[in-house]
Amino acid sequence: MDLLLNTLDNGIRLVHHHIPGLVAHCGLIINTGSRDETVPEHGIAHFIEHMLFKGTKKRKAYHILCRLEDVGGELNAYTTKEETAIHASFLKEDYERAIELISDITFNSVFPEKEIEKEKDVVIEEINSYLDNPSELIFDDFEELIFSEQPIGRNILGTPESVKSFSKKSINDFISKNYNTKQMVFCSVGNISEEKILKLFKTYFADIASDNSVKRNNKTWLYKPASVTKKMNTYQNHCIMGNLAYNLKDKRRMGMFLLNNILGGQGLNSRLNLSLREKNGLAYNVESNYNPYYDTGIFSIYFGTDSQYLNKSISIAMTELKKLRMSKLGTIQLSKAKNQIKGYLARGYENHESLMLSLGKSLLIFNKIDSIEELCKKIDAVTASELLETANDIFDPLKMSTLIYK
Repeated sequence: MDLLLNTLDNGIRLVHHHIPGLVAHCGLIINTGSRDETVPEHGIAHFIEHMLFKGTKKRKAYHILCRLEDVGGELNAYTTKEETAIHASFLKEDYERAIELISDITFNSVFPEKEIEKEKDVVIEEINSYLDNPSELIFDDFEELIFSEQPIGRNILGTPESVKSFSKKSINDFISKNYNTKQMVFCSVGNISEEKILKLFKTYFADIASDNSVKRNNKTWLYKPASVTKKMNTYQNHCIMGNLAYNLKDKRRMGMFLLNNILGGQGLNSRLNLSLREKNGLAYNVESNYNPYYDTGIFSIYFGTDSQYLNKSISIAMTELKKLRMSKLGTIQLSKAKNQIKGYLARGYENHESLMLSLGKSLLIFNKIDSIEELCKKIDAVTASELLETANDIFDPLKMSTLIYK
């Protein structure tokens, strides 16, 4: 993959991949998320993401929303526990319009007091909507159980009480502390020459003042397995179980991705889907997830089932984990698992919006970008013995925590 890379004097980095076509994508990824909040700031990273659309030194909220929409484009943003991203999709001739807008709302937002008060109600409604969805809420509650009293364990949205406390000063203080220009990457995938994208990048980002706020440090994670049951009065019982897992830079991460996909990934042929849904008809939604973070990670299994099938479903899930701990994958099984992951990877590269964000995140975290060929080599290098060792480490029943909604 041919990539254009550049770093400005203020530390903001660029990665651009040229593709033919009418539609282009670009975005700014900032290495700041909800884990960087203090207790009183709970939810402020996500709140700032909302407020970036509410007015700049030269634009009202309406003009921000219309700037790309008027030409058939789209402006969006998201917040995770470790990053904030502002990104856009648009016709290739509107590249400058998109880049200028992203720069403007990121660095020139004024956070009007009236808009802050109005947006508090919007975010509280978002929180309430989330509380009405137990199949999503349980993931946040589980991370809070795993990372007890740690910032990374708190949900991204905050609480109604914390959101109500936000002010223009607290917003600006959080940005000042955490929006480090050396921890920002501008990423682009589209039909534009290297000369032009580089010129636009420098025009709209080179004059941003350098900010050397302190980057987050590695944490020491104190984990104690726990089992919790909550009375939620739901139609189904919801169950999630899991353990700490490997961080983003751990060499065992690729094997963990393979194991997770075998167990309960997106494929309908995953072991949990076959055993819980197809064979026994016990669950409609069943999945496993592996989320690596900067200095830790989490693995989990989730399913929803009728109360009379809960114990049987847990037993079946634990049996599938035991199989992966007790015996190596055969040559054919391992080859199929690797080919499946490589197929998903290739499909992801064809989704240019997803690719744009992936390139940016890779440069942000690793300061390098592996080609699809390099990633496939890493997948092929994983051995059955390594998978067995990882399974015994992460799937150890003595290390597993469980959360049940009844």
